Amino acid sequence: MNIEKYCKDDESLLFDLLVDEGDEWSDYHGAQGRDHYIKALESSLVYVAKDETGICGYIRCREDNGFGIYVYDLLVRRSHRGKKIGKLLIERLSKDFPEQLIYVMSDVDPYYEKLGYQKIGSIFEIK
Repeated sequence: MNIEKYCKDDESLLFDLLVDEGDEWSDYHGAQGRDHYIKALESSLVYVAKDETGICGYIRCREDNGFGIYVYDLLVRRSHRGKKIGKLLIERLSKDFPEQLIYVMSDVDPYYEKLGYQKIGSIFEIK
């Protein structure tokens, strides 16, 4: 398995992963969301995990000019879960930005708690 920086050539395989995850990710791969998400990918730090079958996971983040890196999306293909791919993606980010704190915006807190990460705040949605 390789962890690499995302490039435009990965786009169709990444969207295949999102589609395979179903309705939960439809805001990203649906008719109206796809173009917006392509722009988000272009302006983000994105790494993909690849094996012989293609993309099996990815992480999308933003660097805040030395004030930390914020993880927006972390997804591992269902068939590849339990193989520490998510942790490897986070570790690659940490390796590439050793001086930065990494913050995860999560809706699956038990996963990050299992990895031993400390919860330090909350996110509020304002409409």
